Amino acid sequence: MNKDVLTARVADMLVQAGFITSERCYVRPRSFDLAARRGTLLFLLKILSNIDGLNEKTAIEVRRLSKYLLGSPLLVGEKTRDHRLERGVVYFRYGVPTVNINTLADCLLNDVPPFVYAAHGGLYVKIDGELLRQLRLAQGLSLGALAEELSVSRRTVSKYEMDSMDTSIDVALRLEEIFNRELIKPVDMMATMTVKADQSPIEDNVLRHLAQIGFEVVPTTQSPFNAITQNDDLVVLTGVSKYSSTMLKKAKLMSSLSVVTKTRSAVIVDGDTKLECIEETVLIERRELKTIDKTSEFADLMMEKQGR
Repeated sequence: MNKDVLTARVADMLVQAGFITSERCYVRPRSFDLAARRGTLLFLLKILSNIDGLNEKTAIEVRRLSKYLLGSPLLVGEKTRDHRLERGVVYFRYGVPTVNINTLADCLLNDVPPFVYAAHGGLYVKIDGELLRQLRLAQGLSLGALAEELSVSRRTVSKYEMDSMDTSIDVALRLEEIFNRELIKPVDMMATMTVKADQSPIEDNVLRHLAQIGFEVVPTTQSPFNAITQNDDLVVLTGVSKYSSTMLKKAKLMSSLSVVTKTRSAVIVDGDTKLECIEETVLIERRELKTIDKTSEFADLMMEKQGR
C-alpha cells in the first residue's frame, strides 16, 4: 500500500488503542509524520512503505527530537528491499526501532509484545540470563554440560547468563524445553540508540538570541518548527518565519504537536501581525523578542498572549 494509505491505517489503529494523535506533518523533508500519546507513552512515528527510505540524517533528527520530548521514535513500514517485514519482529534502521503495522497492533491493541529482533545474520531473541543461571544451578548442570546440550561453547552459555549475548530462536526454544520455563524476553520497542548533542553553532539570529537569554536551543532541519527551546520550566516548539499563509498552516500544525507532546509552541514572526495566537501557538513579533533578556520574560509574554 502507498504511504498515505499506510499512514491513515496507522493513525486509525493508534486512536483505537487509546492514543491521541497530532495532525499529519506535511513539510518536506520531514523527520516524523505523526506524534501520538497515551498516558506517559509518546511516539514520534515515521511511516514508510519501504523502510530503506529512512536515511541516517533523518533518523538522527527523530532520535534527537524524541530525547528532548521524552518520547520514543518508531518507524512503521511494510518492506525492506524486496522482503516484507515479518509480524512479531522488530527491525532497526539507523537505531530507530522498526515494525510493521500488524506488530504494532499486536503490541498496542492486544498487549502482545514482539519477542524477536532482526540483526546482521538473521533473527535473534533476548533471554533472561539470571533466570537461566538459577535454573541451571537448581538442576545441578555445569556450564559445560549445558553447552554440550545446546551444541555451543561453554563461553557462549556464560555470556547468555551475563545478558551479554543474545541467541537464535532455535537455541532459546531448546533452553525453554530443557528447563520447562519461559526464558525469552520481549523486545523493547521504546529502546533506541543514544544520540549525541548537536555541537554545531546556531546560525539563526533569533535562535541565537534565545540561547543567549538562557534557553537550551536544539535546532531542527526536518520539522515544522525550527527548534526545541527549553529550560527547566518550559519546553517550546519554536518556529521562525515571515508572516505568510504557509506560516499560519505551520503554526496550526505546531499547535497540534504541542498538545500531543505536552509542550508549548511559538512562532517568532519577522514582521507585524495582529494575531496573538493560532490555536495553541503564540505569535511573537521579532521586535517584541528583542526587548526580552530573561527566559522568565519570554514565558510571561507567552502566557499573556494566551490570556492565561
